[in-house]
Amino acid sequence: MPTKQRKKFANKPTDFILVITVLFLLSLGIVMVLSASSPSSYAETGSSYTYVKKQAISAVLGLVAMYVISKIDYHTYKKPYKIAYVLSVLMLAAVPLIGHEVNGAKRWIDLGFTTFQPSELVKLLLIIFYAAYLTNNRDRLKELGKGFVIPFVYLAPVALILLLFQEHFSATLIIVLIVSVMMLVAGSKLSTFMTLGLAGGIAGIGLILTKGSSFRMDRLTSFLNPWADPQGDSYQIIQSLYAIGSGGLFGVGLRTEQAKIFVLTRTS
Repeated sequence: MPTKQRKKFANKPTDFILVITVLFLLSLGIVMVLSASSPSSYAETGSSYTYVKKQAISAVLGLVAMYVISKIDYHTYKKPYKIAYVLSVLMLAAVPLIGHEVNGAKRWIDLGFTTFQPSELVKLLLIIFYAAYLTNNRDRLKELGKGFVIPFVYLAPVALILLLFQEHFSATLIIVLIVSVMMLVAGSKLSTFMTLGLAGGIAGIGLILTKGSSFRMDRLTSFLNPWADPQGDSYQIIQSLYAIGSGGLFGVGLRTEQAKIFVLTRTS
């Protein structure tokens, strides 16, 4: 990239609407973390602010990274897009071999000073890969092969590793949805998604339900009888019922939730 073009991109005016939106959502998230974590943080560390301090530090680092990345021309990411795909597959494949297990699931890699979940970075890397692929083939996206089959062939190894070795159904679903939306926006035929895509999705869910692991099937069917496993697959569903039952759709206000009062009662 020529030096003049690089300087011109770096000196582009800041999109203040976008920055203000990000700061607002980030601030709201930090407040929610404080509200949700203060009882357990106090019970475990003696301070109500331990977890929110970590979140705030991460937020500051994220803002710094956002500023630095905003000064880089996005066309730069197109060049190593194949490397982004290979790196995604390698990181996911490394998790079953050297991964760190948490609550029965091996989805993290222990770096010593922190744990790292490769599937989160893979989402970003696959966005870069598919953005470049779809741009390079934008004139042929109406074709069945270039516009539907090949993109999902690339996606197959990622989905298989996530489902078979990490049992990470939610990440698989999110990645498939992201890629599908990118393909449709780029110009892939909607009719193909409505026929082959829908049929493939139904077949995949059917395969998971009939021959998949009990973990994936339990995650899909736990809402039918939440009380069958209140401390396992249905835990989040039951907590949602408690929250709606006590606070309705709009809650009861910060620092007054019944679930947190219950936590304080149990730990006192």
